[in-house]
Amino acid sequence: MDPAHVPYAHKGLMGKFRKKEDLGRVEFDIEGGGPIKMKTKEANVDGFLTEQQENRGYFRYVAPCTFYGSPLPREVAPFAVDDSPLPSEATEEEKKKKPQFMMVFMCIPVAPGKSRAIWALPRNVGVWLDKVIPRWYYHMGPNALFDSDMYLLHVEERNFAAAGVENWHKAVYVPTSSDNMVIAFRNWFRKHCKSQVGWAVPTADQLPVTPTKDKLMERYWSHVAQCRSCSAALKAMKALEVALQFASVAVVGFLAVAKGTLVTSVVQRAAVVSLAVLCFGASRWLASFIQKNFYFHDYIHAYK
Repeated sequence: MDPAHVPYAHKGLMGKFRKKEDLGRVEFDIEGGGPIKMKTKEANVDGFLTEQQENRGYFRYVAPCTFYGSPLPREVAPFAVDDSPLPSEATEEEKKKKPQFMMVFMCIPVAPGKSRAIWALPRNVGVWLDKVIPRWYYHMGPNALFDSDMYLLHVEERNFAAAGVENWHKAVYVPTSSDNMVIAFRNWFRKHCKSQVGWAVPTADQLPVTPTKDKLMERYWSHVAQCRSCSAALKAMKALEVALQFASVAVVGFLAVAKGTLVTSVVQRAAVVSLAVLCFGASRWLASFIQKNFYFHDYIHAYK
């Protein structure tokens, strides 16, 4: 619900943000952050709607745990190939061709200091890629984004608890219009939930002890073990890692046995040795890839 955090919390993960020049005023910093003008409306017990000005997108919170939106406008007339507006009686087929992209998040609190996050990115463009690219590959990016949020949220939650639920605004700085969604949610939480969930009002003592960073940001139990695609990929990659290590040893063994018989020239011996080194190097790279994407990969904001 805080779009302004993206260039800072996810620095280095989402490419470089475009910077505009505005003579006489500095509107962008070195991280690429800039003003995001948004307005929240329709706030009630069911949630609220926030629209970005200049018809650049929207977000909607549906109480109690669902949040969705899109960088595309909510209602845009479909366009033809030549960018001329289609008549109002546009066919359903023409409407379906209009590019659509949405982000959906469900965040369910399950215990003090813990929530279950479920996300989806429905779209009607590039769908064919899903038949080519395995699902686990799509999970690597969002997992890295969640990791870069994790430690910040962990610290912020304790700041909120220390300040008290009625004084949350004293623990944060919310000066921009894009902070409206955070404020609207806190107002909804206070008005309709009395600032508490099922296990009562959070306090600093109620939150679990801060674990080591590798425990806080671990990926295996929080995602991989519960994801069929990622767990299958992990199993296959571990098998491939062992196979590469075995191959490197086997090639060296073959060279020792065949010395002076099958492998006679310097070029042949160099090729066999290179193959062994290549297999071993590939196994080491794969081991690092497995560790970073399926177990733990540290994210230090200051180094990004």
